Amino acid sequence: MSLKNPGDRWGPVSQLLHWLIVLLLVAVATIGLLLDSLPRSPSSFWVYDLHKSLGLTLLLLAALRLGWRWFAGAPRPLPGTPRWQARIASTTHALLYAMIFAMPLSGWLYDSANGLRPLRWFGVVRMPKLTSPDQDLAELAISAHEWLFWVLVLLVTAHVAAALYHHVFLQDATLRRMLPGRGRTSGDVP
Repeated sequence: MSLKNPGDRWGPVSQLLHWLIVLLLVAVATIGLLLDSLPRSPSSFWVYDLHKSLGLTLLLLAALRLGWRWFAGAPRPLPGTPRWQARIASTTHALLYAMIFAMPLSGWLYDSANGLRPLRWFGVVRMPKLTSPDQDLAELAISAHEWLFWVLVLLVTAHVAAALYHHVFLQDATLRRMLPGRGRTSGDVP
């Protein structure tokens, strides 16, 4: 069995990376939304550090996923998929990748420009600064980080809604192609 993506579904490596990224996005978003309610004191630094470390992990996994997609290819659109739907799906995927890269990079830029504490990935690997301390840049980066989050929320919502629409209403294999399992079902490519 090849780990690459066959023509009719996403392969196991693509599925694993997809679902790991989903879990990380949920964790990072949840922690990020809770950060404003925490005191900015040494007792809560570990939560900020966890948010940053998970964000950097997300960046790494997104790079791996994009590299794997280039290497392993993508399944063909389902037969009968209108061209406009395939274009919207491709555009949405590209925007999702862009946001998944932009979010951690804007956070890393904020952390670098803020210049307060060194950024350490899970307390082990000291990450390089992307820039020297600059409060104006730090404010721009954190503002971008927050706005990009809401754009990402909209894109993820559209992505999930489209997958559920295909699964529930069209009853095709769009969602099942990203789920583990080898059995073919109605709507799968023969």
